Amino acid sequence: MPENPRVLRVVLLGAPNAGKSTLSNQLLGRKVFPVSKKVHTTRCQALGVITEKETQVILLDTPGIISPVKQKRHHLERSLLEDPWTSMESADLVVVLVDVSDKWTRSRLNPQVLQCLTKFSQVPSILVLNKQYLLTQAQPGPWEFHSGVLTSQTPEEICANKIREKLLEYLPEEVPYGVQQKTVIWEEGPSGELVIQQNLLVPKESHVRILIGQKGLLISQIAQEVGRDLMDIFHCDVLIRLSVKLLK
Repeated sequence: MPENPRVLRVVLLGAPNAGKSTLSNQLLGRKVFPVSKKVHTTRCQALGVITEKETQVILLDTPGIISPVKQKRHHLERSLLEDPWTSMESADLVVVLVDVSDKWTRSRLNPQVLQCLTKFSQVPSILVLNKQYLLTQAQPGPWEFHSGVLTSQTPEEICANKIREKLLEYLPEEVPYGVQQKTVIWEEGPSGELVIQQNLLVPKESHVRILIGQKGLLISQIAQEVGRDLMDIFHCDVLIRLSVKLLK
């Protein structure tokens, strides 16, 4: 803890796929949050921590804000509905992201985002983001994390999210949303490498074939890409094995 600590809690708010996790990763300088072109990659609130000199900026990366109707219709977790609202209760500043590359969203704010901003109208909000702006807005107050901390996610959560990111990227339509992930091995190997094995459980035999791919090429590619990403995040060698099994 420095002599005169300053802290700012920032909620990143926006419609699904607005780019909240991408922005968080850019500000943190590492890809600790999962990113994909499909909606609802972020399943629940996760923290990112930027520490610079005496100032700590805490980024609350929230799921894309949705309506209760959509949550029920698509059988999505309640965390997708509740987490953005919960995050707002502790926010010092709200950063509202709008996807300007999407012609349907560039000219208006999502109705649920507007509703959230209206309920928490006492919290300042901005549409344009700049890292130096966040640092200058921090107020005197004790830090919440060690200066070396980058995220609230555990290593296991980062790994699971990275795998989910690849599943969303490579699998068609509804297939990735039916995959259940179970980590069965997480240990240090003989040469100091991190050894991970995760079972991917799917509800249909056809999904098993899709995920494995022709001659096992798809699941091998996913494992290789996840391994490279995790080496960049954890700064150590990573050996990852993925097994696809039918959910019983």
